[in-house]
Amino acid sequence: MVREAHAINLSWLLRLRWGAVVGQGGLILFARLGMGMPLPLGPLFATVAVAAASNAALGFWARRPREIREWVLWAVMALDVALLTVLLDFSGGPFNPFSTLYLVHIALAAVVLRARWTWALVTLAAACFGALFVRHLWAPAGAAGPAHHHIDDVRLHLEGMWLAFGLAAVFIVYFVQRVTRALAEREAELVAARAVTARNEKLAALATLAAGAAHELSTPLSTIAVVARELERRAELSAAGREDAQLIRQQVARCHDILAQMAADAGASRGEAFVAVTPSALLEGALEGLRGSERVRVEAEGRCREETVSVPVRALTHAIRGVVKNALQASAKEQQVRLALAREATGWRLSVEDAGAGMPAEVLARAGEPFFTTKPPGEGMGLGLFLARAVLDQLGGRLELRSAPGQGTRVEMTWPAEGLRQFAPLSSEAGGASLRTSGA
Repeated sequence: MVREAHAINLSWLLRLRWGAVVGQGGLILFARLGMGMPLPLGPLFATVAVAAASNAALGFWARRPREIREWVLWAVMALDVALLTVLLDFSGGPFNPFSTLYLVHIALAAVVLRARWTWALVTLAAACFGALFVRHLWAPAGAAGPAHHHIDDVRLHLEGMWLAFGLAAVFIVYFVQRVTRALAEREAELVAARAVTARNEKLAALATLAAGAAHELSTPLSTIAVVARELERRAELSAAGREDAQLIRQQVARCHDILAQMAADAGASRGEAFVAVTPSALLEGALEGLRGSERVRVEAEGRCREETVSVPVRALTHAIRGVVKNALQASAKEQQVRLALAREATGWRLSVEDAGAGMPAEVLARAGEPFFTTKPPGEGMGLGLFLARAVLDQLGGRLELRSAPGQGTRVEMTWPAEGLRQFAPLSSEAGGASLRTSGA
């Protein structure tokens, strides 16, 4: 994090130095041409050219991926202090009101550097400023500045101090605010990355749990199946008892299928291959065999059947199916669920709107947490939204919820049309798990 902050600070320092180069050149020309001051333009513009060349070289050096260390920032600021000293030396020394700009470098150092580096820059700036006093005030013989710079020229000095104060304030506020904003954005990105990592860890835990359950339950279920078969073969068993034994075997077979599906969802879909498919085919696959799918109203653009996108079909279909199933469960039996699929500039957007009771703010805040559900027991485990969001996150898309009490819930699922991220999901068939109040 610290090294990344150094890179951000260096990028903004480069921009500030370009602004300083332009400002210095403009002030020199204004003082010489506008105010008629006999300034040595050659040495002054040579110093500005050194600043511009060093900034261009530093920008080229920073383009390549490399580790930015703190001493690099200090060296750049120290060079700027030295160049400012040279400019002041050729334009009046300590009588130049723009000596206030030393404070700009000190303020920036206090923001982006640690204490020892900041104090080192303070010492350097104080030494350079003191050297100007030695040359122009304490020992001026043979080295005094231009004739128009005298300590008696108070009015010009005070007016220049006012202008220098304004410039220093602008530079400090601009740089500090931009650096602070850039660091805040970077921190937000890190928080989002940590959330995705935590979500993936929970998915891995769910996968382990599913695979373990499939492994541990397979043996007792097989034993039950064998015993039921033996009971069915006994001659003394009545017809009703034989039907019960057949029912036991059927239910055991169903449990075997569920466990096999759990194991497959826990690991087989990991690293699922990308397949070119039309978005409309994804919707058809998600609605196939879904109870209540006749209540779903699909609104899709014509491009949905023409344009294809490469996605992990099985995982994305299950994600869509889970969200739609939640919407159906949240809506009354006579109410419809609306699906709207549209092509946007960057990808596809699928909106799922139910006509349920909606969610209060406290429930909406927890929507998507694993095993959080307001459904009655047996209707879901609270994994549908969690798994759908995890799949979309890994594809580079997102899942957003909008809901209010009495207004139903709208779930928006987006995924890019191209440039998808590497996909390694741990999906699950718990598509119907979510919130009863909203169908989320």
